[in-house]
Amino acid sequence: MIHPNFVYLGVLIQFIGGMSYLIDTVKGKIQPNRVSWTLFVLAPALAFFAQLQQGVGMEIWATFIVWFVPLLILIATFVNKNAVWELKKLDYICGGLSMLGLILWGVTKVGNIAILFAIFADALACIPTLVKSWFDPESESDSVFLFGTINSLIGLLVITNWKFENYAFSTYMFLANFTLMVLIRFRIGKLFSGAHK
Repeated sequence: MIHPNFVYLGVLIQFIGGMSYLIDTVKGKIQPNRVSWTLFVLAPALAFFAQLQQGVGMEIWATFIVWFVPLLILIATFVNKNAVWELKKLDYICGGLSMLGLILWGVTKVGNIAILFAIFADALACIPTLVKSWFDPESESDSVFLFGTINSLIGLLVITNWKFENYAFSTYMFLANFTLMVLIRFRIGKLFSGAHK
């Protein structure tokens, strides 16, 4: 465990990575999937308010920044005319299931169930971006995911009380960000498709 104040460093790191991604979005260098980024705003907001309800300590700021940065990026996608908003079958399925998760939380009103549904909703929202990162990694930037990985790891390292509400969302965010960062940075999909030719 590290000192709890390191959570602020994680927040700053996530913000810096997010601003890099936001600038690339505004400049049109990358084409974020608006379906994913819309849901990336909703699911962490759900987790943040559920953690707030559960009385989570400083670790909550690691979740807050995971909500705030995607909100800024989503807004930036409307400046970028190349942002992806073309709805395909996968987008409808993932978006619909994500919204179902949010609705189910709204019905249950139980904090830990809300966090679980937030993870479920965000994971489904992540699928279109995972697919895009596999097949077209050049259309993405790994910066926000790299810094998100670091922020989530710091969020986990400051935990003193290992209850579900304290570690679940940060653990999921670490895994999701790390996976996306690796897919984009190392062009894993292109490597595999090249190996099978």
